[in-house]
Amino acid sequence: MNTAPTRTAYYVSGHSAGGHLTAMTMPLAEVCGGIAISGIYDLEPIRLNYLNEKLGLDAVEAERNSPVRDVPANAGELVVAYGTRELPELCRQSIEYAQAWTKRGLPGRLLPVDGADHFTILDALARPEGVLTQALLSMLGRHRRPGLT
Repeated sequence: MNTAPTRTAYYVSGHSAGGHLTAMTMPLAEVCGGIAISGIYDLEPIRLNYLNEKLGLDAVEAERNSPVRDVPANAGELVVAYGTRELPELCRQSIEYAQAWTKRGLPGRLLPVDGADHFTILDALARPEGVLTQALLSMLGRHRRPGLT
């Protein structure tokens, strides 16, 4: 009888700051896939504006914690989603991060959600027919392993 522990597979997703956290977890061996929704992938613009009064990021911290500046060599599949009615900076960051991800040869894609803004984009995950729900189901289908249901 084999008593070796089985590897646990995780799929992660997050919105806004959670999109950033999703991106930060992607290099972990246990993470098989993720959906980063309307995330912040470059902290330098935050470091340079009023938000940094509370955060207190220095240049080194902003660099170290910006996923777009440290795309891993190996990682699971990542869908980078954003609403087409988001703030231009959030659109830019999503597009640039997805480009950096795929340029590195990692599995994933950019998923613009037509007509969605920073808040309504979550409807695409809440509805069974939503594009984010469908992206998740598709990802799970591609990565199905024995024992996963």
